[in-house]
Amino acid sequence: MDERQLRILRELGELGSVTAVAEALLVTPSAISQQLRLLQRAIPVPLTERQGRRLVLTDAGQALAGAAIEVETALERARHTVAEFMDRPDGEVSVAAFHSAGSAFFPPLLRGLAGPGAPRLALADEDVAQDDFPPLTREYDLVLAHRLEHAPPWPRTVTATTLLKEPLDVAMPADHPLAARLRLSPRDVADQPWITVHDGFPLMATIEAIATAAGCRLRPAHRINEFSVVAEAVAAGGGLALMPRWTTRPHPALVLKPLSGVRARRHIDALHRPERTARRAVRTVLAELHTAAAAIRARG
Repeated sequence: MDERQLRILRELGELGSVTAVAEALLVTPSAISQQLRLLQRAIPVPLTERQGRRLVLTDAGQALAGAAIEVETALERARHTVAEFMDRPDGEVSVAAFHSAGSAFFPPLLRGLAGPGAPRLALADEDVAQDDFPPLTREYDLVLAHRLEHAPPWPRTVTATTLLKEPLDVAMPADHPLAARLRLSPRDVADQPWITVHDGFPLMATIEAIATAAGCRLRPAHRINEFSVVAEAVAAGGGLALMPRWTTRPHPALVLKPLSGVRARRHIDALHRPERTARRAVRTVLAELHTAAAAIRARG
């Protein structure tokens, strides 16, 4: 039995005919009769009987119709509870981000949503390979993920909103021989030692594109994912590295130079399951992320 069948039984007890129930529920009499037959199959005793031209409820049918009122009342209360939950402005919203996005976006989120009645944030760092970002939407309301501009789109199982399209520059010590150049080509940097990310992480594809454009293999001296550590290694002479232009803190000993000849830009996207933004609190946090992204672009 289901909610609709119980409602039909209740209406039949009050209206006294299949035709009247069909008119009240804006369906055909045959549809009402079919639902009554399905309901009867689930109950071991008769629910209706004929009294002349009228179809009336048996004692068992009246008992079940009475229970149907309680079911409808409970369901309506549940719907109201869900509606209140969906519309709560101060509900908890979980947000995960890879490290550089967390560094750039978490502080403005915390400041922007610090007032009374704002969503309660639950923040987490999740620095994973590109293919592992969409599964995180099972655990978190919003997931900040990155992919290269020419990479395949995110799967259709998640909704993606682009927050930033961030250039990737070549980082080097301020006293490096290439530091005087305004722009660099793949050939300029091909013979240098490199600090790269681990395989499977988005920036690796740009490193490979630089090698292809230069017609040679780059020399990966070190593999480090965390950009703050990368910056220190570059400053210490460990090699060149690709670094995002806006979402990493400037290092006093480094300069960033734009790269020509390859598509060196990444998208920072907010991923979520479509149903998550039915909640008002999640929509509020997503709007605050866009505000933060605009401020990051303006500073850059």
